[in-house]
Amino acid sequence: MARVYIETSVVSYLTARTSGDLVTAAHQRVTAEWWQCRRNDFELVISDLVLDEAGRGDREQARQRLEILAPLARLELTEAARDLAREILVSGVLPTKALNDALHIAISAVHDVDYLLTWNCTHIANAELFVRIEAACNRLGYLLPILCTPEELLGDTHAN
Repeated sequence: MARVYIETSVVSYLTARTSGDLVTAAHQRVTAEWWQCRRNDFELVISDLVLDEAGRGDREQARQRLEILAPLARLELTEAARDLAREILVSGVLPTKALNDALHIAISAVHDVDYLLTWNCTHIANAELFVRIEAACNRLGYLLPILCTPEELLGDTHAN
């Protein structure tokens, strides 16, 4: 069974009040559809970084996010993951302010995750950055997981 690292933006979209912004509202709907229809097709994993980020903000929203994440297996933030995140930042692929984004990528790569699921299309699921992120991973001997949004991982359920 393929493993999917659930990045914080996914669970945030899943639990947030419906947005007035049409694009964000559509992403929220797709996320709910993925969670309902596809999550059981994968082994879902997170890290303590996801829990830390999900626990911030509005208390009730944080409680809902943490409740959803509680049963998921956790991947350790290893020294190898820290080294890979540094490589991603030092090589200039991501700005230093995107340390947590680099850590999400690194944790999932070091632990041989198949997919990193995210709505962060600025620093993670970004086609223009993909080759550079992949090169940073390869330099340290890791394969980059497929970086995608829930919409991209819906499979044929979305066509029905």
